[in-house]
Amino acid sequence: MGRVEDKVVLITGAARGQGRSHAVRLAEEGADIIALDLCEDLPGIDYPMASEEDLEETARLIEKAGRRAYTAKVDVRDRAALQQAIDAGVAELGKLDVVIPNAGIAQLGPGRPLSTFTQIVDINLTGVLNTVHSSLSYLQPGSSVIIVGSAVGLMPGHGDPGPMGPGGAAYSVAKQTLVLYTNILATQLAPMSIRINAVHPSNVNTAMMHNPSMYKIFRPDLEEPTPEEGVQGFFAFHAMPIPFVEPEDVSHAVLYLASDESRYTTGTHLKIDAGALVKQGK
Repeated sequence: MGRVEDKVVLITGAARGQGRSHAVRLAEEGADIIALDLCEDLPGIDYPMASEEDLEETARLIEKAGRRAYTAKVDVRDRAALQQAIDAGVAELGKLDVVIPNAGIAQLGPGRPLSTFTQIVDINLTGVLNTVHSSLSYLQPGSSVIIVGSAVGLMPGHGDPGPMGPGGAAYSVAKQTLVLYTNILATQLAPMSIRINAVHPSNVNTAMMHNPSMYKIFRPDLEEPTPEEGVQGFFAFHAMPIPFVEPEDVSHAVLYLASDESRYTTGTHLKIDAGALVKQGK
């Protein structure tokens, strides 16, 4: 029997990257998946978002693992549409046991408009709250909410965007706020035996990391770093000699928090960061 046998898991941003990795890993361990994604590019973001074909591929991989998939194209900023998609997914798959609000974006670098700040906060923070709050009425004792944070969320800053620009400031605001949200909501859910925890990855090998603006942040010594040169800059962030972790590395932690193995674990912040935080003295 799988570690999450017959559980139903909701994942946003499920079309590719970490979201797809979590969906496939949990399906391999027995879960059915409600997989949601925007599947549209966003203005002012330098890298393409996932496509409808990507979401279809996630569903194919879930079904290949022998489990059911419900997919929908939805914007996590749209609370009403998100609620409708979650309701439809639960109606299709029968219940909801685990919620993983994974959808998120990043856009670093100076010279960006204020809309970059608001867009990232709207998706990375408000989108998470919309997902969790739209799901709470379905959750029963033993259910699990897994916030996808970031090592950045455990590195409080002073608010000066500096070379990271308004996008970097917004990313920090969102991820740092999610730390506090996880801690406080854990106390609210605990009497109902519902738990909420967070995973905090470092750089993850996804499209969010592999774009020109990200390479420039990590290689400010170069005018237009190549992908190979940009990746070399990623090494400096970690204590371990790697440029990034793989999505599957995060999925292993997500699986534990989704399973009954973590039934008494709540309000926990699990770092998957190759020693980045200890290197920074955090």
